[in-house]
Parts: sequence; structure tokens; C-alpha cells
Amino acid sequence: MLKRFDHRALVAALLALFISHETHAQQLILYVDTVTKQVYTEPGKNRVKLGTFQQVDDPSTLAADKTETKPSEIDLEQTKEELRKVKQELEEQLMAKEKAAEEMLEQAIDKKLDKATRAADAIVRSKIPTAIKPDAEKKWYDRIGMRGYVQFRYNKSLWGDKDQVSFWPDSSVGPDKSFLIRRARLILFGNITDHLYLYIQPDLASTPTGSSTTHFAQLRDAYGDIFFDKKKEFRIRVGQSKIPYSFENLQSSQLRLALDRNDAMNSCCRDERDIGAFFYWTPTHIRDRFKDLITKNLKSSGDYGMFAFGVYNGQGANRVELNDQVHMVSRFTYPYQFENGQIFEAGVQGIHGRFVPSAGPNADGITPTRNAPNKGFKDQRVGVHAVLYPQPFGLQAEWNWGKGPQLDGSQTVIGNGTLNGGYVQAMYKHDSERWGTLFPFVKWQYFDGALKFERNTPQNRVRDLEFGLEWQIFPELEIVATYAMMNRTDVRNPPYDRFKADILRFQLQWNYF
Repeated sequence: MLKRFDHRALVAALLALFISHETHAQQLILYVDTVTKQVYTEPGKNRVKLGTFQQVDDPSTLAADKTETKPSEIDLEQTKEELRKVKQELEEQLMAKEKAAEEMLEQAIDKKLDKATRAADAIVRSKIPTAIKPDAEKKWYDRIGMRGYVQFRYNKSLWGDKDQVSFWPDSSVGPDKSFLIRRARLILFGNITDHLYLYIQPDLASTPTGSSTTHFAQLRDAYGDIFFDKKKEFRIRVGQSKIPYSFENLQSSQLRLALDRNDAMNSCCRDERDIGAFFYWTPTHIRDRFKDLITKNLKSSGDYGMFAFGVYNGQGANRVELNDQVHMVSRFTYPYQFENGQIFEAGVQGIHGRFVPSAGPNADGITPTRNAPNKGFKDQRVGVHAVLYPQPFGLQAEWNWGKGPQLDGSQTVIGNGTLNGGYVQAMYKHDSERWGTLFPFVKWQYFDGALKFERNTPQNRVRDLEFGLEWQIFPELEIVATYAMMNRTDVRNPPYDRFKADILRFQLQWNYF
């Protein structure tokens, strides 16, 4: 970069030079060095011509010259003008170089910032869940998400009547059994529009009743939620979905602690599902509370309405309807939050309808008669539930009473019978940065009734006690180990004997979100 100089000092030096020399001398051409500020009589590097000057020998001549032509004043003005031009030129060059340098720097910075901005934007977008990205920017198919889970089990009968074990919720429990893929779920879901939510869930590891082969694909859920208000507090769910009865029935097996649901509440609904239409009302603050329970990993059942009412076929999921009667169901639940953040939920529910059971040969080869109208047996229940969420200690309990079809003691007639039963479960939640999350639990269940979905609706007596531990190693991987002390009825094989056995059970579950 060129140094700037003061032309006024240079002019003063030249004036002193002119005065000190005599007049009437020969003419001189002078040059100034723009770096050192020295004056030279010959051109050279960094030297700029000042002008042509005349040496004066006689002072009187100098005076006369000054009086007549004043060449020194002319040369001085010329020199000033040339110096001004040189200065202006140098300054313009300097400004041009500085401007060019600034532009290059700005372009480099803009390029770096643009690249960094795009990278940061990509990272931020990748972290935003699909469910909260602006729907206005998406096509309907861009709003569909996918998640699911797989449960891999192993059971071992330890002692007791281990050769007579027959556990209807899990076909891998019993003699000559080994590994089993209990569930392999793949879920498609999403808000198609502001007024329609889609949910489809098949199970790729189902085993139909009576089949000797496994891993059939079978539909579990296929429904749409239709919203009528902007807050989405009111909705109607149409299709095949869970029946809003019982807390544990509504709780996903992906979240549930015990490996299987209790008999007393689960006996109401085959696979907890059926085809129907259900109205749900959930105020905004209650819906937010249900979401928080899921987010905080507190083993919630999810949002099935603070109030629910619906009608459905009644014969069970993936089963043909056998009468022109519909079942009705209603449920009310409220999750109350204390000042310390602890949440306690309690509710009540009921079912009313008629059910047509299946019949087949008993142990004597006799098919029981069905003592009921063609439209089926009365199927009525009322139940209560209460849940103190594990923060860190928790309790969960349900009980229901009712009536429905039941095989009599002679095993020759199916008539109406009563039922009652439920369960109590204690649990504890321990979070560890090193070991993940641990959920030790103990569960006791009782049932005295019948399983209407099993052939001949045999009586079922259950007195089970179960100890277990769920270890969530990572959010995507968990292991459950339980020790089950079973005391129950073999409801699948006439003459429906009771058995007692201790079973060691394991489940590995991996989740894909």
C-alpha cells in the first residue's frame, strides 16, 4: 500500500531552494520521490516530475523576473497542481484497492455464511418431528409418518403342572415351546388435513385361532379421526380401533409393563378392538396432560378422550358380525395433577350389548346347546380404574363386574353367568444416566367369570401373581423379565382343567419411531 505525503512541506522546501539560488541560471527539471519525499534532478523509481525551474545568478535579475514574468510563481502553481493530481490519483488507486479488497472479503464471508446457514438449516429441519412441521408446505402423502415395534419372547416352565400349562394370551407358554415373535407392528399415521387424522396398524406376526402355522399378517387398526373444531377437542373415530373400555386395554403393549393384559378386563373385547364409531371429547388442557404423560415415559394409556361414547359390532376384531345388534360403550376418566406435579387418574366405564358365542364338542364329544335368543346373550359390564403414575412410585388398579355367556358345570349348556375380577399393580420408575430406565413391578390379578371369545365360553378362574423388571436400555431397545406364578384354567382344551405352574418369561423389544 502506498504512503500518503504532505505536499505543503514539499512546496516549502522548493521555495527555500528557489530563494537560496541565484537568478539568471539555467533551467532545471526536478523530480520528487513519493516514498522518501526527496527531490532529484533525474527520473527514477517512485519519482514524479515536479516541473521545470530556472536557476537565478543575480538578485536584481530575480527581482526583475519576479516583477515581469514571475516564472517561479508559475512553476509553483504548476507544481501544486501536479502534486494535487498525483495525490488524487494515488488516493483513487488506494480507494479502489481497498474497495476491491473489501468486496472480496464480503464475498468470501457471504459464501461461508451461506454454506454454514444451509448446513445449520438442514440440521434444524432434520431435528423437527414430522408431526410439527408446517402442514401447509406438504402434500397429503408427506404428512404420513411411520413407526412400529417388534416383541421377541422366550418362556420357560420351571415347576408345578408345567406339562399342563396352556396360556391363552401367549402361545409360546407351555410344554414343547421355545422362541416366539409375539408382535411385529408397522404403523402408518398422520394428519391428512386439519380435519382428518389417519391411523393404520397391521400385525405381521399373528396366529389365527386353530392355526398350526404362525406369522400371518392381520389388521389391528384402520381408522380415521374426524375433527369438528379448530382446537380438535371433539372428534369421531370411525373404523376398526380399540374399544374405550379399561385403562390397561387401551394402553399399548409397546408401553405396558406386564407382558400380557389381565383376564378380567381383557375378556370384554377380543384383541381390545372392533369395528365401530366412537365419539371422543378431550379439552385442550387435558389433551396436553395426556401428551405429557407419554413424553415423560409414565406408562400412560394415551388420549382416548376424557369422555367417550361409541357403538360397535361386538363380535371382536377381524370377526364377522353374527347379529344385527350393536354394542354400546361409554367411558369417563380424569387425570388430576397435584401441586407437586404428581398425577392421579381415575375413571369409570360400561358396556352393553348382545354376544353370539361359538360352540363345539366338549371332552365327551357333545356340543353344548346355547340357551339364548338368536340375537345372542346379554353382554353387560361396568368397571372402574385408578392410576397413580410412577413419579417415581406408582399404583395401578382396575375392577369390573357384569354378566355374559358362560358354560355351565356339566359343560353341556351355555347360558348367562356373572363375572367379576381385576388386578392391582405396584411399580417404581428409576432413571439412570448410565443404565437407562428401570421399572420394577409386581402384579396380582383375580378373575371369576368366562371367556366369551373362546369356543363354548368356558369358565375361567385366575389367581396369578407376577414379579417383573423392565429395563429400557435405550429408547429403541428394552428387555422385560418376569417370574409368573400362575393359578388358572386351561380355557382352550376340554374338560378345562385348572393348573398351577411357575413360569420364567423374557421379552426383547425394539422400537422404530
